[in-house]
Amino acid sequence: MKKIIFLLILSFSFSACEKDDICDANTTETTPKLVIEFYDFINPTVPKSVSNLVIKTDAVEKGISYSPGSKILVPLKINADSVTYRFIQNGATNPLTNVNVDIITINYKRINTYVSRACGFKTTFELNPTNGVVLSDATPADNLWMRETQIKVFQINNETEIHVKILF
Repeated sequence: MKKIIFLLILSFSFSACEKDDICDANTTETTPKLVIEFYDFINPTVPKSVSNLVIKTDAVEKGISYSPGSKILVPLKINADSVTYRFIQNGATNPLTNVNVDIITINYKRINTYVSRACGFKTTFELNPTNGVVLSDATPADNLWMRETQIKVFQINNETEIHVKILF
């Protein structure tokens, strides 16, 4: 009799666990990356492919190489209100020739949103309206290869729309 009561208590205690305590990355919205698309400076409506692009942050010596294309996704920091990237044109060539480094600082506000107990929080971002994307040349100056930046969408809630347009 004691065993039956013990088994009943044990079965009721396990039935209280939720079956959905696993965060499915395929169906759950996560912290989005910033979507940047490159365009031709002469004809600003035409996307332009960038080849041999490497992007680095100050914290990481080895950068991320991007395959040729007109669109890239870069992460924003969830524990700071800005991030600075070095966009290195011809940074993936071997040997490194005609390397040109431009610096982009992205300034934003972070908004944390509760998703679920299993998934925790996600962070969305809002680009600063006055200085959301700041373009500068590297030191020593090597002339800007990127000519202009334009913010297309200030709210970074997903990765399906272009947030920043870069003309070069």
